[in-house]
Amino acid sequence: MDIGIWGMGRMGFNMVRRLVDKGEHRVIAGNRSPGKVDDAVAAGAAGAYSVEEFVSMQETPRVLWSMLPAGDTTDDMIQQFMQHADAGDIIVDGANSYFRDSVARAREVRNAGFRWLDAGVSGGVWGYDVGYCTMIGGDADAFEHVEPAFATLAPHSGYAYLGDAGAGHFAKMVHNGVEYGMLQAYAEGFEILQKSRYDYDLRALSSLWNQGSVVRSWLLELAENAFEQDANLDSVRGYVEDSGEGRWTVLEAIEESVPANAIAGSLFARFASRQDDSFAMKVIAALRGQFGGHAIQEASTEYPEQEQK
Repeated sequence: MDIGIWGMGRMGFNMVRRLVDKGEHRVIAGNRSPGKVDDAVAAGAAGAYSVEEFVSMQETPRVLWSMLPAGDTTDDMIQQFMQHADAGDIIVDGANSYFRDSVARAREVRNAGFRWLDAGVSGGVWGYDVGYCTMIGGDADAFEHVEPAFATLAPHSGYAYLGDAGAGHFAKMVHNGVEYGMLQAYAEGFEILQKSRYDYDLRALSSLWNQGSVVRSWLLELAENAFEQDANLDSVRGYVEDSGEGRWTVLEAIEESVPANAIAGSLFARFASRQDDSFAMKVIAALRGQFGGHAIQEASTEYPEQEQK
């Protein structure tokens, strides 16, 4: 099938590569910076150097997938898609957008005669090799049209249509809230170990816990990688951002009167990380760098301003 992806960041570019290499798809890659488009063309995609060209390179029903940061940047991209697209075309938002924004965008897109999908994508920098777990909401007939691409992007059984507009991004929001809690539990455990009377090899212990224990996970594999690269995380600043989804999960928990103690606590711990350095925060910062390619602040630098999302 033909599919267009606009936004050649870490995830968008590797999604294009996976679609080209592992499926029978014609992929149109677009980006504001032409150099990124050139890279995608070298990887086997067709290149689009403007939104108008991006849209014109497909026939209706087009798949116009934005992989830009959530917020105003995504809003602007959707508006540009609609300026050039035809009725019945499918607009996909693959950002970590707030689900309430997705519901509003879907209403606008549908009123203009287009179809809508919100795709919560998890996989980080490992997605090309492992696949992207994809949570999808929106128009059921649009999902059926795009499903071959979702199947190529995901590992086996790694994608699902979850319901109407916003369902995909709501699921991804809660997924990331759970991720906050898991990271915090591992981080606190490793700090207790690191401060104990025993001289633990934390890389070896991470590996041990992954051999049949009840806390084994991919995150522990990444912890092993991080400790192998820097046994005491001396080069890592214990400064951890929150990109939005954890806050939104806590807000929805409040709205639904759900006692989300672990997730809320892990969110507040990230706030604390911006005040005092701790080994627990070093663990979270290192793990986020391992699975998501998030920038790791060097221990010698000052705290940066909170990143814009």
